Amino acid sequence: MDTASLIDHTLLAPDATAQQVSILCHEAAENGFLTVCVSPTRVAQAAHELEDHATLVCTVVGFPSGAQLPSVKAAETAAAVADGAAEIDMVISLGAVEDGDWERVREDIAAVVEASGDALVKVILETALLSDAQITAACEASEQAGADFVKTSTGFASGGASVEAVSLMRAAVGDRLGVKASGGIRDAETLYAMVDAGATRIGASAGSALLGR
Repeated sequence: MDTASLIDHTLLAPDATAQQVSILCHEAAENGFLTVCVSPTRVAQAAHELEDHATLVCTVVGFPSGAQLPSVKAAETAAAVADGAAEIDMVISLGAVEDGDWERVREDIAAVVEASGDALVKVILETALLSDAQITAACEASEQAGADFVKTSTGFASGGASVEAVSLMRAAVGDRLGVKASGGIRDAETLYAMVDAGATRIGASAGSALLGR
């Protein structure tokens, strides 16, 4: 397995500096990580630093609460793509999920998908806050709205990725969508457990450590 090609090398701390983002990009290019995942304000910098490398730029939308209006998430997406983002990780409308308002959930995701152009869209479900039935329904809504991936967590909630959640997500989307495990993945053993459960992408701030480096 080419472990490096599974990893979104991530730095989403709100106080991250330009120097820290530069180090992140250097590590990603050196290790062959698929993407760096940075805050929207750092997309242009990351795209510039990686323009001669295969590593892509991913960013987050509606982060970390997911409570923004669909129009705001769409505008944030369009701006990120214009700055060089190739992948968008958007946070689902958790309030709409709790309400069981799946039409609103789909509309929220679809707004980002429409604004994303050719960029890949991943939907962050925040699985630690949801029941199994909500996770399954959220996966179905993400697929219906045109997303490319479902993702476990922001890393800013009460819990991160779990093998059980990843397995449930994979069962819900089959082989039609990708599944990204993110949140609390700090060693190779956990990474491989997530992959065995069905993850096809790993989000981690400890990318180099996952390769044993």
